[in-house]
Amino acid sequence: MKKIIYLFFFILIHTQVSFSQTGYFKQTSALLSKAILKNANEALLLKPITVTQQHSERSAGGVHDFFSEGDYWWPDSLNPSGPYIQKDGLSNPNNFTAHRLAMIRFSKLAGVCTSAFLLTKDTKYAKQVVHHLKAWFIDTATLMNPSLLYAQAIKGRFTGRGVGIIDMIQMMEVAQSVRVLEKYHQIAPNDLLIIKKWFSNYLTWVTTHPYGIDEREAKNNHGTCWTMQVAVFAKLVNDATLIDYCKNRFKTVLLPNQLDKNGSFPLELKRTKPFGYSIFNLDAMVTLAHVLSDERDHLFANETPNHITLQNAIQFLYPYVNDKNTWPYHKDVMYWNEWPVAQPFLLFGAIAYQQQNWYTLWKKLDHFPTNEEVIRNLPIRNPLIWLENQ
Repeated sequence: MKKIIYLFFFILIHTQVSFSQTGYFKQTSALLSKAILKNANEALLLKPITVTQQHSERSAGGVHDFFSEGDYWWPDSLNPSGPYIQKDGLSNPNNFTAHRLAMIRFSKLAGVCTSAFLLTKDTKYAKQVVHHLKAWFIDTATLMNPSLLYAQAIKGRFTGRGVGIIDMIQMMEVAQSVRVLEKYHQIAPNDLLIIKKWFSNYLTWVTTHPYGIDEREAKNNHGTCWTMQVAVFAKLVNDATLIDYCKNRFKTVLLPNQLDKNGSFPLELKRTKPFGYSIFNLDAMVTLAHVLSDERDHLFANETPNHITLQNAIQFLYPYVNDKNTWPYHKDVMYWNEWPVAQPFLLFGAIAYQQQNWYTLWKKLDHFPTNEEVIRNLPIRNPLIWLENQ
């Protein structure tokens, strides 16, 4: 009898969330449509830029391999030709970032053009996305290899690291755009097959390579982002086993091990940028719950052994996002003034928990930031593609 009551209660909640999501899609469309169409029309003029466009002499990989360097690593003033040394929280502006920027550019274009397609059903926007999809995943002259073997390298120390896998969260809106365009039959079947095969190959790599395993086991936002990207890509390729794995990891590892009884993320608060990292990890946690929740599982209802949910995490951070001058911890060493922006945890949380004040705050914040560091740490930039296809 208890199971029947629980099932009825769960179906009722899920139905309410689905219904409200439709309403939020309409509200958000009205709020952002003008800016979306402006940005999408500008994106129609852009030609593809992939990892083959630029190559760093410090990369141990080939021209088709993604390469980036650890953000907080700098030349040693006492040994200029020696291995780099770490300055946590301080980004080295001379590190190679061209591939990361190209991936972000691709992500922004795919997301905004797919959003414009949803608003207008004009196929010119879908065709532009497909043009770039082919360059990244199909064209043998320009495609990227489906791995991150050389991401976040450190000169004199590592040719690549597991922590570099976090760079791949930029491909999440690309994958979600593919899902939306597939639904509307905007991608040729053979092209779709090759694109999905690319993501399947990446999933095989990231779930089996030592770098991927190391990143999966990270106890902070890196572990969250590993699960988030795997979940999004698994949804694209319909990998039910990986989807269930990510659900279980969210319930049994991420939530109970990272979330404190007061709703904070203690490991993020210990960093040199506690405000930005707390926001970033909550965005990832809530996005993960949004992506994985379905008629069988409503992950927003999951509790830690201390009976703490994501609702408590949002309630903890909401006052400081609303007024960061009340932040009781030390300020971030960089980018303190740039946060917050329109954080996805406010949007997805408002839908899940029916909290209109969270959505009201989200509407007021900046939806189109221009700071590169903020953009990099805001992988959900095009909400319409996440509200339409869930």
